[in-house]
Amino acid sequence: MPVLHHVEKVTKVPWYYLAAVNQYEMGIHWKKNKDIPNKSAIQIEVPTEKWSGPVNPKQEDNNPVTIKIFGGMGLDGNKDKAADRTNPEDALFAMAKWLGADGTHEEAIRRKIWDYYQDGIVVDRITGYARIFREAGTTDIHGNSFPIPKRYNYSYRSTWGDPRGWGGRRIHEGCDIFANQGTPVLSTATGVVEVIGWNRFGGWRIGIRDLNNIYHYYAHLAGFDKGIKRGSIVKPGQVIGYVGASGYGRPGTSGKFPPHLHYGMYRDTGAREWAFDPTPHLRKWEREMRKKKR
Repeated sequence: MPVLHHVEKVTKVPWYYLAAVNQYEMGIHWKKNKDIPNKSAIQIEVPTEKWSGPVNPKQEDNNPVTIKIFGGMGLDGNKDKAADRTNPEDALFAMAKWLGADGTHEEAIRRKIWDYYQDGIVVDRITGYARIFREAGTTDIHGNSFPIPKRYNYSYRSTWGDPRGWGGRRIHEGCDIFANQGTPVLSTATGVVEVIGWNRFGGWRIGIRDLNNIYHYYAHLAGFDKGIKRGSIVKPGQVIGYVGASGYGRPGTSGKFPPHLHYGMYRDTGAREWAFDPTPHLRKWEREMRKKKR
């Protein structure tokens, strides 16, 4: 987006951090943004108390002078003499000035992200998004992949919501894809490895956060691909691990069920996270995979 580079030139805050904050904001406000045709638009939403100042008697203040007096972060980014928090240019400029207030190197920006969101997990997610954009050199990142390569045998059906008994009564939050032991498992999206290791339910598992703030969960693996670790950036179709039958016990437990990949998807709004049925997405990615040439 040209506007990101323009604001970078004015504020010296790297464009990819601005893009990352905007991406996180789009993810947590997905219900508001899902019908917006221009997905690359600036959609940063600064709360009124941060914008106008917590003790400002006029919480929807758009006067840059009084906003500054009351300690608000609102600024006039488009030079129309109003600091309008609903204006994308004003919101982006105000966020950039906030992020760069203590310096424009990574640790300074990470501290300002924490000051704004008061959440270390959000700091890591936004920093991860920034790394993705910096490496790609663009915000125009698209595409998904079915988690099993085309040339391997597999089968699945929707098992969403089925009852599970091991470890207490619960429902199945995902879809099981049965395949031979050792079958490669592919990342379904561009994202950052957020969790990797052992879980007593999922066995050897990987959790990847994509650019839409959706968490992709791959469980019961036989092992991980070389070089995959927490913080790794992965792309659609990249091998991240191998189908196994691990889980339902202490580290190393395996063989309590046939080899398969448990694949789950979770959406995060910043306030809560919940699972949703991944089967429609798997069907779509499978169709796209079959259309491609070998």
